[in-house]
Amino acid sequence: MTERLGQIAVIFLSVRTEAHDDDYQAAAAAMDALAAAQPGYCGMESARGADRLGITVSYWADEVQAKAWRDHPDHKRIRDLGRSHWYHRYEVIVAEVTRDYAWSAT
Repeated sequence: MTERLGQIAVIFLSVRTEAHDDDYQAAAAAMDALAAAQPGYCGMESARGADRLGITVSYWADEVQAKAWRDHPDHKRIRDLGRSHWYHRYEVIVAEVTRDYAWSAT
């Protein structure tokens, strides 16, 4: 398990449209790779249900680096495409991790 204590969690909740799936998949993969290359990146978890609701949580070492990712020009360009093509709606929640723990049967 990765210790998350003190990290900044950026929680992205979204509902996808049914259009532009191929473009979306390519852009999402590019953003995952770009985020992973940024200073302060600590990981990402993502899931999307059959109802098209998605939850992605990216983890950052601190608020400055989380904001730098928000302000990255390529990320901004993809956000703009998301608003016009890929999402019915989305919400971003930013929180500091104050406690974490995990359990696994294996």
